[in-house]
Amino acid sequence: MNTLLLATSNPHKVKEVASTLAPLGWHICTLQDVANGRPLPEEPVEDAPDFEGNAAIKAKVYAAWSGLPTLADDSGLVVDALDGAPGVHSARWSGVDGDRATRDAANNKKLVQAIEPIPQEKRSARFVCVLCLAEPDGLIRHVARGTMEGHITSDPRGKNGFGYDPHLMLPDGRTSAELSPEEKNDRSHRGQACRALAFTLGQPDTPQV
Repeated sequence: MNTLLLATSNPHKVKEVASTLAPLGWHICTLQDVANGRPLPEEPVEDAPDFEGNAAIKAKVYAAWSGLPTLADDSGLVVDALDGAPGVHSARWSGVDGDRATRDAANNKKLVQAIEPIPQEKRSARFVCVLCLAEPDGLIRHVARGTMEGHITSDPRGKNGFGYDPHLMLPDGRTSAELSPEEKNDRSHRGQACRALAFTLGQPDTPQV
């Protein structure tokens, strides 16, 4: 079984990635697993203009620190009528500090305010996830991308998921937050990116011929 470090402190992301890659023979360890009580490196500045660039920044920093192949993601919501916003700024779009729940609530409030004057038929949007796998020497081995299409609803629905999930309405009439964990893994942007990465890597427990 091969080991990958997942460079995130978000437990939701850890769960989503592990549920896809672990059945394929990959052991996913967290920053806390590797740190084992020692301090984590200073959080890298994610100043790239796109998701791939930010994912690569994180993957390289934590791979060098840990000495392990490291998987990092950058993901966010892209709303066409808002010129792609919040995009790479999705996590802290509102500018409000606090814990993850506080930031999520503030971000969603800003989204609803921004989208309110826009007609329903022009609210197309998607979640985007880019995964980068870096080696300790800084080499980016693989990049994978996934998207989840829908449109923005002003009325939040669903208790599952996190972030903007309650506001992305999918073609089947449910929001991302109304999907079961199994459905979300199957359909989500992160699930798609994980499967694309797994296909590229191959199953590590399967002999290569």
